[in-house]
Order: sequence, then structure tokens, then C-alpha cells
Amino acid sequence: MHPSTDGWTTCALGHRHWGRAGAAGLLLHRRGEAGEEVLLQHRAVWSHHGGTWGTPGGALHAGEPAHVGALREVQEELGLLPDDVVLGARSVDDHGGWSYTTVLATPARSIEPGDLRLNGESEGAAWILLAELDGVPLHPGLAASLDRLRPLLAEAS
Repeated sequence: MHPSTDGWTTCALGHRHWGRAGAAGLLLHRRGEAGEEVLLQHRAVWSHHGGTWGTPGGALHAGEPAHVGALREVQEELGLLPDDVVLGARSVDDHGGWSYTTVLATPARSIEPGDLRLNGESEGAAWILLAELDGVPLHPGLAASLDRLRPLLAEAS
């Protein structure tokens, strides 16, 4: 069992973040009929930045590789198993002393929101067109990372 790294920390930029060893999330994407889509989690109202849409993710365990933590979190929050996805590129948002790693992935099988097993951290999940993300209330961390993530998603599709 890993010692808990749940908890708040402050980065070198003065921002408050969840996960004393950093955090990671999975950005699942696919080619839909109308263009590239991403599977986002609608965060529970009680959670940090509740009511926004973001990647399923959370605090890393001490020494845990980001892709392992992202897979663990997507299993906890959406019920997806490691064999359900194919991992791709990673993008690190480094704040100095704290970072969030977004791990891109594609579905290894058909994945629809109604088939997911959401936990209490999620009010829902949906495939959202990449081109329409600017009109969605995004988690501030995801919104700030979109300029860095869009080229990675374009390369992967």
C-alpha cells in the first residue's frame, strides 16, 4: 500500500494544488463523425472546481509513474480498465515543485458514457467535440493546457 499523498500543496507559482506528489489524468480521444472528440468527466459539485468538465485524474502516489496514476484514476472514477485504452503521448504542466501530467489515450474498444461506472467524483461523462471545448465550462487546469494539448491530439489522430 502506498502512503497517502492526498492533500493540498502550493507550487512555486503560488497556486494551490491537490496531490502532494503531483497529479495525472487521462485524456481519452477518438475520431467521431463530426471530428475529433474527447471523453471528459463532469466533476461533482462538491469537488475542487466542481461543476466543470475535465479529465478523470487525481493525486499521484509517491514515486508512481504518471501513466500508472492516470490509469488508476480513470478506473476509480469511470470504471475503465487499463486494457480498455491505448496510451499515447504525455504532456506535463510543470508549476515548479508540482506538476500535472495529461496522458493521451485512444479507446481499445467501443466506450460510451452510458457504459461507464461513475463514482461519486463524477456527475457524468460525455464525448465532446474538440472544436467545441471553448463553449464548455472546463476545469481551469484543462482550459489552460488546451493550447499545448491540441497539437498532440492533432498528431495522434
